[in-house]
Amino acid sequence: METTPSANRLHIGIFGRCNSGKSSLLNTLAEQQTALVSQTPGTTTDPVVKSMEWPGIGAVVVTDTAGFDDDSELGALRLAQTVRAAERCDVALIVCSDADCGLEAEWAARFRERGVPVVAVLGRCDRIRDVPVAAASVARELGVQPVAVSARTGAGIASLRAAVAAAVGEGADATITGDLVTEGDVVLLVMPQDSAAPKGRLILPQAQTLRELLDKGCMAVCCTPDGMQRCLRSLSAPPKLVVTDSQAFAAVSAMTPAGSLLTSFSVLFAGYKGDIGLFVEGAAAIDALDNMSRVLIAEACTHAPAREDIGRVKLPRLLRAKAGAELRIDTVAGGDFPEDLTPYDLVIHCGGCMFNRRHVLARVGRAAAQGVPVTNYGIAIAALTGILDRVVYPGKRMDL
Repeated sequence: METTPSANRLHIGIFGRCNSGKSSLLNTLAEQQTALVSQTPGTTTDPVVKSMEWPGIGAVVVTDTAGFDDDSELGALRLAQTVRAAERCDVALIVCSDADCGLEAEWAARFRERGVPVVAVLGRCDRIRDVPVAAASVARELGVQPVAVSARTGAGIASLRAAVAAAVGEGADATITGDLVTEGDVVLLVMPQDSAAPKGRLILPQAQTLRELLDKGCMAVCCTPDGMQRCLRSLSAPPKLVVTDSQAFAAVSAMTPAGSLLTSFSVLFAGYKGDIGLFVEGAAAIDALDNMSRVLIAEACTHAPAREDIGRVKLPRLLRAKAGAELRIDTVAGGDFPEDLTPYDLVIHCGGCMFNRRHVLARVGRAAAQGVPVTNYGIAIAALTGILDRVVYPGKRMDL
């Protein structure tokens, strides 16, 4: 069974007006009845999400959204859900059902402003009398030649998949560890297993980093912080790289050999899922925090807080020790994230292992557009513990 996490899949969104054939298109792509299809406008309310495998692309998530022209009583709420779904998209399919697509062109422009590839779709082509003429009109409006498809007959579906593959291009091969290690390097993974760690398994960033190291041909060695000294003594030479949880930065840094690189899973994911340069810049705002400041901590996942929870306990403790006990800290989780970030002096986001990169970058971009500094758990903790200068990430050169 395919178990690729949603965050590691290519996210494809289907956007268009009510009754433009979006849900029928999703069902055809999925080859099953996934979305409810009806002639009644506004049938799709919440986004309908389907994970699948696409030939030539691999694991994808396709999301069918409510029509962006929904003027029903709940239309504004549905549009808000469509806008949130748009933030997660790596590729946007803009469905036009006729030659009048001025509204679709506006949405295409929004996606292009954020660097999201747009694939224009001329839907229900089996019902259009002159497809070339309609396609030419769509191309003039959207600035891209549409793919003519029919969900009913299946015509054009293979061409649509090929167009998505071409739109994705070469930007989907980012790695977690980047240029920090190469084949044959020894990497020490120091992973605390406290009460916050899930029983019987590793958390997703640990598992994904370990898998990547194996795929790269590295020699991965794993231990907990209390076993790190014994582990180092068992090695014939210091490891090329030491990776730990951000919460153990201080203790692990003290034990890391001078000739070894040091980082954390959260820092690695800051570069893998977000804008590492912006996160490092944002960490400078920590020094300006005081008792009158307000900080937002954002977690991508939702879970019952543990006694040693990093986002709700450990990070706030470090922040208040630095800025003052009266520092105001708000926490949001999952899909919750304020539209208006201006009340905050700093936003600190988690590693984002449950989000795709586009989703994290949308949040980072919102903070940057509003002039609010933004950083990441790992970068923030490294700054708070005074070791940020030593911490590495892909693209950062270190003189050892």
